[in-house]
Amino acid sequence: MKLALAQIAVEGGDVAANVDRATDAIESAAARGADLVALPEIFNVGYFAFETYQRNAESLTGPTLTRISDLADEHDIAVLAGSIVEDLSLTDGETPAEEGLSNTSVFFDRDGRRQAVYRKHHLFGYESAEAELLVPGESLGIAEFEGVTVGMTTCYDLRFPELYRDLAEEGATLLLVPSAWPYPRVEHWNVLAQARAIENQCFLAAINGSGSYEDATLIGRSTVYDPWGTLLASTGDDPELVVRDIDPTRVEQVREEFPAWHDRRR
Repeated sequence: MKLALAQIAVEGGDVAANVDRATDAIESAAARGADLVALPEIFNVGYFAFETYQRNAESLTGPTLTRISDLADEHDIAVLAGSIVEDLSLTDGETPAEEGLSNTSVFFDRDGRRQAVYRKHHLFGYESAEAELLVPGESLGIAEFEGVTVGMTTCYDLRFPELYRDLAEEGATLLLVPSAWPYPRVEHWNVLAQARAIENQCFLAAINGSGSYEDATLIGRSTVYDPWGTLLASTGDDPELVVRDIDPTRVEQVREEFPAWHDRRR
């Protein structure tokens, strides 16, 4: 599988420009032969533009996700649109609450069909308004894509290993983490992502944005780890498209070679 991470520049509140950059990244990933491309957290609104969440919130069939769906179909590429601010009152079914806003990722297959929806479980409250503005999700995000079970999480979720163990126990072997991770917590980003890959013996790809908004600057550093915890790809803090081949059979090879996964006792 050829996996692409779209570390795009995200301007707070400028939805049109951000979606245009996401479009360019998807088209570039498809041109480079990627099977799956993943976008950062709240890539259309900008994570730290909290004051714009309400007016820019959309449904699962709103303009941003409709455009992403159309691009997936047009370019024959799966897309993890991770994530947007979803207005739950506009979305029928699959909702954890009748109203409120959610940090929502959607997985589209090559035909632009919605395969899975994930609403961020762990809402960030430290120097952030996310926990005040949004409603947490309750369900696991799992998508089946061409023989690979993909587990969906978001940013702050990285600090909660039990979520990743739940996904791995459900069969996920590729864990995707759209993020808006800021300075100064670079060491946490590196260590937590690698640890989630090692302890679950899965591939893990963390997709961050690039850019600044008021006092927050994203660290970039989108990364891919293999099931042994080996770093396969990484970026700096500038916008970049990372394309990397991953071998799904590597998961079982590592688990057979070093059987920590099979030696678990509950």
